[in-house]
Amino acid sequence: MTVVRKTITLTEQQGEWVKTRIATGDFTNDSEYFRDLIRRDQARNAELEVIRAALVEGEQSGVSTRSVEDILQAARARLKRDGTIPA
Repeated sequence: MTVVRKTITLTEQQGEWVKTRIATGDFTNDSEYFRDLIRRDQARNAELEVIRAALVEGEQSGVSTRSVEDILQAARARLKRDGTIPA
């Protein structure tokens, strides 16, 4: 993997925060901390894209003829089947 060197500017408060995170042993250096932040941001963005796609799909599917109760029951059944919630 190619490494790209970046220079960033932080406020004093932000710099102290990073030092604190390293001092507590959560990270070994600044770079490790920033890479972790980027990975988390990438994961969050990926989750948001999944939600956006589901919203678009829902909008494009049109108006449902099912009642709210029917939709809730189907969702609960799917969650139980998938093991997301206990039976």
